Amino acid sequence: MSAATSAAIDDDLWSAIGDPTRRRMLDLLLSGDGTATSLSEHLPVTRQAVSKHLGVLDRVGLVHATSAGREMRYRIDDEQFARAVAQLAAVGTAWDARLQRIKRLAESIERAQRAAGTGDA
Repeated sequence: MSAATSAAIDDDLWSAIGDPTRRRMLDLLLSGDGTATSLSEHLPVTRQAVSKHLGVLDRVGLVHATSAGREMRYRIDDEQFARAVAQLAAVGTAWDARLQRIKRLAESIERAQRAAGTGDA
């Protein structure tokens, strides 16, 4: 898989996770598998909307469907979910480092301004 393909997949993954309804669905599926009907009982959207959201999660590999009579049962893909969690942790770490650099820069500017103000008095 090329870097460009990997980046596109990651964009799709994060686009899927970016929706609050889909995040809530993932939370619900962490307890076990579910159907569009069973999930819709816990969400403020219709069963049809849940089905569409599940399709998005399925396309990015976060869930997998198996046929159960007339309905599809969805479960989290542990490997893809772990990959998403690891990516989120990496992003968090990178942002923590950036914020620390910004904080040090702001403190440096503040010290310089105080020193300049003290020197003028």
